[in-house]
Amino acid sequence: MEELFEKAPIRQAYFKLAMPVVISMLASMIYNLADTYFVSLTQNTDLVAGVAICAPLFNLMIALGDIFGLGGSAYISRLLGQHKIELARHVSSWCFYFGIFSSIAVAILMLIFERPILMLMGATASTYAYAAQFYRIFNVGATLVTMSIIPGNLMRTEGRARETMVATVLGIVINVIFDPLFILGLHMGAAGAALANLLGYLLSDALLVVYIIKRCRVITVDWRKMSLQRDSVWQVLVIGIPASVTNLMISYQTALFNNYLARYGADQVAALGIATKVSQVVNAIMVGFAFGAQPLVGYNYGAKNHKRLQAIIRFDIIVEVLWSLVMASLMIVVAPWIVSLFLKNPNVVHYGTQLLRILLVTTPFAGAILVYTTVFQSTAQAFNALVMSVSRQGVFFTIAIVIGNLLFGYNGIIWSQAVADVLTAALGWYLYRRQVRKVNQTL
Repeated sequence: MEELFEKAPIRQAYFKLAMPVVISMLASMIYNLADTYFVSLTQNTDLVAGVAICAPLFNLMIALGDIFGLGGSAYISRLLGQHKIELARHVSSWCFYFGIFSSIAVAILMLIFERPILMLMGATASTYAYAAQFYRIFNVGATLVTMSIIPGNLMRTEGRARETMVATVLGIVINVIFDPLFILGLHMGAAGAALANLLGYLLSDALLVVYIIKRCRVITVDWRKMSLQRDSVWQVLVIGIPASVTNLMISYQTALFNNYLARYGADQVAALGIATKVSQVVNAIMVGFAFGAQPLVGYNYGAKNHKRLQAIIRFDIIVEVLWSLVMASLMIVVAPWIVSLFLKNPNVVHYGTQLLRILLVTTPFAGAILVYTTVFQSTAQAFNALVMSVSRQGVFFTIAIVIGNLLFGYNGIIWSQAVADVLTAALGWYLYRRQVRKVNQTL
């Protein structure tokens, strides 16, 4: 492990850690597209919109997992750089079990307050029944989604990204097999989509736990090591909570977007659901590179190898921006064809193509945002991480969509995320440069 993190050429170490994560993220996005595709084969716009409305549920449970998965992995990476192995074991066990307990509590609350939550997410009289079908089944097994986030992130601190990839991909295969069976074969609609999701997560979780028990030297699910001192709990939460806020902001952004577009009809909401899923293919791979590099950043920060750390960050930004430029440009060209694969409704194709192109045009800025955010998380810059978490899909997006709607109506709404991306990237660059100056002054 020390050879990979401390001595291997940066390009080699970066891609060895990042590529399995990228493949996992790409497989997840292909599944999401397949999920949307099978739902769209019903040619029921209200059903497609109802499932799209429930997209924030995944982000919510992933956000909960991020508290313990990303917060724990960032802390463990620094501990491994400092060679504090036993403490790292306790941190991993605490994160695993407290993540499970927390997700069970949240799922119960979600079931109790079903109607107000669904209405807040943009459900209407025509879409509520479909959204509720998905919502109820999903929340019964929502803990499985949270569980899939925690061990995968923790294992990468040991360089076990390949095992995480295998568990993720096999879970997705199961998911894709059951999607058409439940949605189309058994005519379960939205409920079938939710059930297929949960079966896939169940397999992934089981494999991840087996891999931890059989192959990990540091990461553990031994409940006897669950005890943790208050200062270590704080080290997890101070980074994990800002990381979690990022996904909560995605849920908030999706719900707000749906609410504004719902005034124009179900076609626009369905178009947004399709455009968002397609654009996430590019975004998911950017996330894979950023998260894959995170253990490398944290380890070298903990080892105080600042020269290697700066070189890793520069390489990460180059990869993110180049990837997003190439893929976004290609997908912008073929956008009408991609959207038409999901729904043949001419209105949905028109609005979906427009939305997809707008969502893709600022992906290079989104790539830079990911690098800055993960660097702040890995180097224990809690305030900077929190600022980045609430900016892109929170503060800046809210300001942009409110002002855009007032000044330009529909066009102002659909361009709001692009405006937020540019502003957040500029903020991240400023915070990063300020932090670099502080570090240089102490050397």
